[in-house]
Amino acid sequence: MKQIFFILFFNFLYFGVAQESEPRISISIQNTALVTVIEEIEEKTDFHFYFIDQWLQGIKVTGDFRDTPVTEVIEKLLTNTEINFYVMDGSKVILTKNTLITDRLPENYFSKQEVVPENDENNITSGKNKVPQSLVVYQIKETNRARMITIGKEKPNDINATYNLRGTITGAEDGKPVSDLVLMVEGTGKGTTTDENGAYQLKLTKGPNIILTKGLGFKDTKTTVVIYSDGEYNLQLDESIESLDEVVVRSDYNKNVEDAHTGVITLDVENIKNIPLILGEEDIFKAALFMPGISTAGEGSAGYNVRGGKTDQNLILFDEGVIYNPAHFFGIFSAINPFSIGKATIYKGNIPVEYGGRLSSVFDIRSKKGNMKQISGEGSIGPVTGNLLLELPVVQDKSSIMVGGRATYSNWILRSLDDDRLKNSEASFFDLIGKFDQVINENNSIEATGYFSHDAYSVTRDSIYDYSNLMASLIWNHQFNTQNSLAVTLSHSGYGFGIAYDGLANNDFNLEYKNNESSLKIKMKSLLNEQHTLDYGLISKLYTIYPGKINPEGIDSEITALTIPKEKGLESALFLSDSYKFNDDLLFELGIRYSLYAALGPSTQRTYPDDAPKNSGTQTGMINYDNNEVIKTNGGPEVMASARYFLGEDFSVKASYNNTIQYIHTLSSNTTASPIDTWKLSDLNIEPQRSSQYSLGLYRNLDAGLYEISLEGYYKKQKNLLDYKVGAQLLLNEAIETEVLQGDGKAYGIELMLKKNEGKLNGWLAYSYSRSLIRLAGDFDEEIVNGGEYFATNYDKPHDLSIVANYKFTRRFSASANFVYQTGRPVTFPVGKYTYNNAEYVVYSDRNAYRIPDYYRLDLSFNMEGTHKIEKLAHSFWSFSIYNALGRNNPYSVFFVTEDGNIKAYQSSIFSIPVPTITYNFKF
Repeated sequence: MKQIFFILFFNFLYFGVAQESEPRISISIQNTALVTVIEEIEEKTDFHFYFIDQWLQGIKVTGDFRDTPVTEVIEKLLTNTEINFYVMDGSKVILTKNTLITDRLPENYFSKQEVVPENDENNITSGKNKVPQSLVVYQIKETNRARMITIGKEKPNDINATYNLRGTITGAEDGKPVSDLVLMVEGTGKGTTTDENGAYQLKLTKGPNIILTKGLGFKDTKTTVVIYSDGEYNLQLDESIESLDEVVVRSDYNKNVEDAHTGVITLDVENIKNIPLILGEEDIFKAALFMPGISTAGEGSAGYNVRGGKTDQNLILFDEGVIYNPAHFFGIFSAINPFSIGKATIYKGNIPVEYGGRLSSVFDIRSKKGNMKQISGEGSIGPVTGNLLLELPVVQDKSSIMVGGRATYSNWILRSLDDDRLKNSEASFFDLIGKFDQVINENNSIEATGYFSHDAYSVTRDSIYDYSNLMASLIWNHQFNTQNSLAVTLSHSGYGFGIAYDGLANNDFNLEYKNNESSLKIKMKSLLNEQHTLDYGLISKLYTIYPGKINPEGIDSEITALTIPKEKGLESALFLSDSYKFNDDLLFELGIRYSLYAALGPSTQRTYPDDAPKNSGTQTGMINYDNNEVIKTNGGPEVMASARYFLGEDFSVKASYNNTIQYIHTLSSNTTASPIDTWKLSDLNIEPQRSSQYSLGLYRNLDAGLYEISLEGYYKKQKNLLDYKVGAQLLLNEAIETEVLQGDGKAYGIELMLKKNEGKLNGWLAYSYSRSLIRLAGDFDEEIVNGGEYFATNYDKPHDLSIVANYKFTRRFSASANFVYQTGRPVTFPVGKYTYNNAEYVVYSDRNAYRIPDYYRLDLSFNMEGTHKIEKLAHSFWSFSIYNALGRNNPYSVFFVTEDGNIKAYQSSIFSIPVPTITYNFKF
């Protein structure tokens, strides 16, 4: 102990004397090259500097010193650089880049990392001076061609143990962000994946770290990152062009087990092309139907039922803008160009608090980034549609434009047929998309997306129906620092339909309907520390609905013009969520969203007494509201809570709860969503819908993610669901509240998913057992259905089984098959008839007391890719498919007619025979 004391004392005494006797210098510097300043110090003092010339290139310094010790001058000049210094023998100044030379190495230093001495006299020079042979500088030995970078510089007395590394990864060929790329810290088990923008963030231990990257289609990389401060490392990856028997890389193989969200589906956009779908169209929404918990009322039906919810309870976003009707041709085709999609995530359980306004699900679809390197594109030619998408660089590595269009030539096909009924019918659609991406600098980027779709169809000679979607969004992404980022989104959406009638009688008319939604969203993300990640912000939406207007067509028309007054509503919300990592096994996601909705004037609202049903006979008065006057407010807290606990390395259990509020409803008396459905805002007489959902699930990966198994159950309670009275008139009705009912709903189920991700044979099995029930039990007889008891909704299908299988014979040839089985949906049947006052009446069962026959279907396809030569004008992909290969006559609906005094039942089908298709896809 005494020895240590005397050593410390004499060291202190030595350095104190040295400090007192150190030469001083007066020097004034203004934006001067550091090399020049060093030469001036050497001229004025006995100090000599030793360094590598290239380290100091481009470094300029500023300072004004009066009678200041030389070492203090050097320290201040180097403060904002990556250069450290060490003084030997009182006058030899050794400059190092990033690293800090110390007088004594820590214990066991050499056992922790491999080091080699670097004493090359040709490396470090300073004019006439060479490195003293007594100095040994150590560097980390790079192995396996690992590149080496250094972030920041080592500082004395630095107490930080970790730093944040962030950056963006792009493709070297096209400049596009590489999403879902795996970054692993070798030897630690830590890692992350890049997001849709190619961005990543890692928390690294101070000093050397070996970072590995793995991604499908890109060469693996290995980089030694020596980190001494928060910093940024951007990387461009070369495409992998090696010819291998099989490449198996999964970027997010453990994400389903690791995160805390329940009921999340991430669709593999690239592999959708292997799934045999109707008429050969790639379709993100049709692919979603093979997942548990997502279904439709039947073939040829628009809209999606998620975990027992109505079709209007799904928020469908495309680049943060709302798409109200994402279907062409009654749901047979998707209304979003499949080649434009980069990523698709479906939240059907635990919905993040940044989203709101819908009860059942969020379809978050993001377009891909345009090619900033070179012109590229993708297209397809099918039996009824053609599709082309182009990506054009504007400024190399900085900006790009993506434009795409898709259209059908079905009208030309119909006119070529011999059947006069089909020849005079119409069925056409098209959609357009444009996107601009701009990288302003390393901290700022913008993306602007525009979208438009239009459908027109006519099944009779006298009527033409059309509907269209419009969406525009502008997103600004800003990175404040490694911990904080901002995204600001402006969007506008519109939907409308029209009916043009030109008949033989004097009742020709034009009918129009439209609704608009404008939105502002501000979202912040903050990484507080290893335990807490915050997402917070606000969103505000302005709804404007024009419920419809009808005008006579022609001077002889007897139709009376009518315009239903517009509706307005403002929905705003604040949200905050925290991803809290309690320990390595337990992770929490906690969030709250407070939403507030105001129905706004101008409007005329009808009033009704509390002790009578709402109908024209009970109306007591009317209240007029001026423009933007608040009619009624609704709102409240919406809570999201979920937790994940690891039962093993690849095995976790998750639980979640969330409640949501929906202020907008669809008005439809059809079984499924229809192009002429209208939307209705909550107001004085119609309450917002509310829902609470509980979920619990087990998630297991086997063989490093080759196999996935999940079992998840849920229970959902709903209030104020909108239904209709028998014989309701919903279109062009000024007193719509007299035609609808609001009731309670409940849905529950269990979902099983078995998935094999790679290999010659891959695919999945999805099974759901679920129930969807509603109760209409008002205070008055006309508000009670089925005795006020719960009964099945129109889309209640207890058993739902999907099997998707792909088999790869060679690198170019593969086959795929789908099998679907579903319980038949509920219907209302006539159960008898009676005669009263010489008139015959039909007696119907309770609503939805019966079911149509069960549904099953087998689809087959054979896929052939072109040669994999690199130097080709375009890479091709042929698909030969048969939809409904068994020719099953699956009923879409059942209807009844009276013939010769007897009631007869008939069923309608959409595709009752096998439908073969050949589709050609190309990419350049």
